[in-house]
Amino acid sequence: MGRAWARNISTSGRAELVRWVDIRPGAANAAAAELELQGVTGHDSLTEALSIGDFDFVVDVTIPEAHCEVTCEALAAGFPVLGEKPMAASLEEARKMIAASEAAGKLYMVSQSRRYDGRLTSYRQALSEIGQIGILNADFYIGAHFGGFRDEMEHVLLLDMAIHSFDQARAITGKKPISVFADEFNPSWSWYKHGASANCLFEMEDGLRFSYRGSWCAEGLMTSWECDWRAVGEKGTAVWNGHDQIQTATVVSSGGFHSETTVHDHAKHAIRSGIEGSLHDFLDALETGSTPQGECHDNYWSLAMVFSAIESAKQGRRVQIEGL
Repeated sequence: MGRAWARNISTSGRAELVRWVDIRPGAANAAAAELELQGVTGHDSLTEALSIGDFDFVVDVTIPEAHCEVTCEALAAGFPVLGEKPMAASLEEARKMIAASEAAGKLYMVSQSRRYDGRLTSYRQALSEIGQIGILNADFYIGAHFGGFRDEMEHVLLLDMAIHSFDQARAITGKKPISVFADEFNPSWSWYKHGASANCLFEMEDGLRFSYRGSWCAEGLMTSWECDWRAVGEKGTAVWNGHDQIQTATVVSSGGFHSETTVHDHAKHAIRSGIEGSLHDFLDALETGSTPQGECHDNYWSLAMVFSAIESAKQGRRVQIEGL
């Protein structure tokens, strides 16, 4: 991901990479040379790079366990931070990072790259046709043979992947979560050591229920990595198959056993996608003072959904989602 962000910055047309920090001596310079990036100085100490300070912001692409330390140090030195998801390795660390952003008066944004998808934008706008939403479902079924650390990781689906879907649900609805009941399990054939499957039911604001069903050990007939979505509202239903099919069915006549509906197809919006979209949103915010998607106070709620779901699965009961 460090290389991906280096390419993203260097091809953005709005920023350039000037310093690259990696705790392994020589690794940053080697990566810059590999990518043929000119004018990049490598460091194995963030403190050293911050002391020079000939740059405008910091991108934190470290492992989640290092996010709090790196981000807080950069903010304390007076630099805005654009960080990779998840925000932190715990809610306690997340609150510390938010407090650091407030104390420094500097922007801290988390890159939730799947928000920058023209299909999600179209789906969110299509929901206006079906009125107030009461039900939102997301199905995620992928047979992913990663190998490596994920095979041994605890809460591998909820911790490593589900934050994307939980954050997408918040982006789609604009609603905050209130509580969750989660059941985490591992089918007998799973090649993962720990829970690679989960069912989660979230209560959201205004009575909305968001249900997530997912598995990383589901072979065949797989869903999109973006999930298969269904929203049900007072005036109809909207579906997105996670690929390019976005449809709404709205009521035009009622009174019979089934209401008569009309179906509309929706084309995806053309927007900057993935981490390219994240970077440009961040730069727009720095230039205009606007609030970007993923601003730390807002992104906290997506992280809280993850850790609350894990806690619910551990305790076998509904858990209230703790706010800031």
